[in-house]
Formats: sequence, C-alpha cells, structure tokens
Amino acid sequence: MDKLMSMTVFVRVARAGSFAAGARELGISRAMATKHIMQLEGALGSRLFNRTTRSLNLTDVGASYLERCQQVLLDIEEMEAAVTQLQTEPRGVLKISAPPVIGATHITRAVVEFLKIYKDIKIDIVLQSSPGDLIDEGIDIAIFLGNLDDTSMVARKLATSPLVVCASPSYLEKYGVPKTPEDLINHSCLVNWAIPPRHKWQFKTESGLKTIDVSGRVQTNAAHSIRIAAINGLGLVMLPTYIVGGDIEKGLLKVVLENYTLPPLDIHAVYPHRKYLSTKARKFLDFLQEWLEPRAGKESVE
Repeated sequence: MDKLMSMTVFVRVARAGSFAAGARELGISRAMATKHIMQLEGALGSRLFNRTTRSLNLTDVGASYLERCQQVLLDIEEMEAAVTQLQTEPRGVLKISAPPVIGATHITRAVVEFLKIYKDIKIDIVLQSSPGDLIDEGIDIAIFLGNLDDTSMVARKLATSPLVVCASPSYLEKYGVPKTPEDLINHSCLVNWAIPPRHKWQFKTESGLKTIDVSGRVQTNAAHSIRIAAINGLGLVMLPTYIVGGDIEKGLLKVVLENYTLPPLDIHAVYPHRKYLSTKARKFLDFLQEWLEPRAGKESVE
C-alpha cells in the first residue's frame, strides 16, 4: 500500500477522532482506513491509537508521529503547488477562519464576490473567536483582530477600523455621560475578550497610551453579544465602527469621549510560517485587502 496514502489516512482519522469519519472525508471505506493504519503500525512496530468501543485516542507514539506526518504532507503539498505555480487559474479548497461578526458579514461578503471571479475555488469558512491551531486544523488563512504577539505566524495587515466608546441614550440618561477616560472606572463597561488587552481600554494621549481597567455586567468573546447588551442599556462598549456604525446612525447608541482618540483596530490575515503561499491563498489575500480597506471603517452590521 502507498505509505503517503496511509499517512494521509492516519492524519484524517486522528483529526476526526474516528475511523469512520476519517474514511468518509477521504471517500474510502472504514475497512480500508483500518488497513492503512494497521500497515503503519506494523511498519513502526508500535500502536498509533488506543482503541475502545467508545473512543479513539492517540498513543504517545501516535501523537509524535502525527506531528511528523502533518509536516511531511505539508511539505509535499507545497512542493506540488510550487511545481504548478505557473497555472493561470487557482483551484482547490481554501479554508478560512474568522471572528464571528466580521466573518459572518464582511468576510463572507468578500468570499461571495471572490467566488464569482474564481470558478474553480471552493471556500470553507470557520467562525471562531481565536485563529486556533492553523496547521492542526488545516486552516490556510485566519482573520485576526488586534495586535499580534505570536511570531510563529506570518501576518499581513488588511485594514483598520476605528474604535468608539458608546452606550444607549437610556444608560447615559440614568448613569451620566463619562467626560474623561478615568470616569469609566465608575461605569458598567461591557467587555469584549476578542479585542486585546482584556479588561483594558486604551486611549491616546500626548504622553503615550493611557490604559483604563474596566469591568461591567456582561463579558463575552463575541462582539455582537455586548452590542445587544449595550443597546438594551446595560453599559458602555468599545467596539469597531463596522459593528456599531449603523446603531449610532439610528440613535440606538451614542458615542462618548469623542475628544479622546482610541488606537484603531487592526485587521490581519495570518497563516502558517511557510516558504510558499499557494496561488489560491495569495489571490484571496490580494482580493480581500482591496475589498476590505474601504469598508472596514464604514459599514456596520445589519
């Protein structure tokens, strides 16, 4: 049997957590998947999985072998992509992850327009608050909001969106309008964990950044949740204009602290540190940057 195919089967089974699911992803039978794994175990002289009737878990040897197999298969994929780099039309499946709000709105709209141009590409979109393990999850591009600290990733800045502090008119009428950043300490500030640093709102001053520790009655890792809470009078929020712009225009939210500048929210695309970026990924990044730049600071969730 083809060892590379066996390695591919092993990686799919390990990621899926079952022989049946891994086999289904590859379009082969469960019996064939089992045969591939048994061949690998025979060649290695060691079990790759601990099997029970209810679970399938990697052994220590299996976990180590999985990491090596993923790298080998990735290297082969990059080598084959490099050989076919001269093809004029990109093709294949592109897997993208993005935070829920911007993923379900801006990124999805960009994907729709992109797919109208490139007929041979398919795109899988995963909505999650953090990029996750790109290699382990097979993600080609992850959309990331805020400052990047992980130097193991390659990043490309796509756009920026202004941040604003705002609250509902009912909240401001009941609790007062903050006049300075320090006033926020006495207010209910609804915290979005997805915008780092957590529990800290930063404002630009002549002497540098002023950081205010905030807290409130609602905390979440999804911006849409605290947007709804703010509209319903539970506190102040600091969110990008692409999320709350429409609410501000409709009078559902009112901007405060307008004399204090907040550092804008950077929107990055991150991808695994590779020498070669596939044609389909590069085409999408170019398209997304051009599509996103004029919209990130203006459009809002509808």
